[in-house]
Amino acid sequence: MNAKNIAASSTARKVVGSLGVIGAAAAVAGMGTFGNFTDSSTPVATTIQSGTLSIDVTQQGFTVPVTTSNFVPGDSLTRAVNLVNDGSSALGSVSLASTVAAPSVLTTDAINGLQLAVKGCSVAWTQGGTAQAPTYTCSGTERLLASGPAVTNFVLSNPASLVAGATDYLTFAISLPTSADNTFQGKSAALSLTFTGTQRTGSVR
Repeated sequence: MNAKNIAASSTARKVVGSLGVIGAAAAVAGMGTFGNFTDSSTPVATTIQSGTLSIDVTQQGFTVPVTTSNFVPGDSLTRAVNLVNDGSSALGSVSLASTVAAPSVLTTDAINGLQLAVKGCSVAWTQGGTAQAPTYTCSGTERLLASGPAVTNFVLSNPASLVAGATDYLTFAISLPTSADNTFQGKSAALSLTFTGTQRTGSVR
């Protein structure tokens, strides 16, 4: 074979080879799949675990709930409870909702009707008195967390239970002002107190 024939033969092989590649690509394309070179990095280990939001109210001392009768203007009723943040997450706020199933003048009159006050102590309250008339003394720092009409929704002022694992030592006192007149006689109110913890604002972590 002379040099001219060798060159022609080499060109023919290249053309055939090129056609073969094009034909293979066309066949793959006809199947709806495209081939690409790919590479993957080493996995970056990232674990996200959601927090647990939980609060719990436990009783301290004399019985809660409590029932009383013959309440007159100037009377008050106080009980102690512990509000525990037993979750793993900090709270943004803690609120106290007080509701009543059957409203009466005792709960609809915001000025002369029943009033509610919530106090906190930096340590557990020291209880005295009797089961019918208990007293509570704070040997640490005492703070007023909320006060107002008995049926309302309070946001507690900077409670300790905003911090996960922390406890608020609370007393709630229900009183009837001396300004209540004869229209308040013979009335009743069944109050229900519910604490609600709300998560803190989300942030960049």
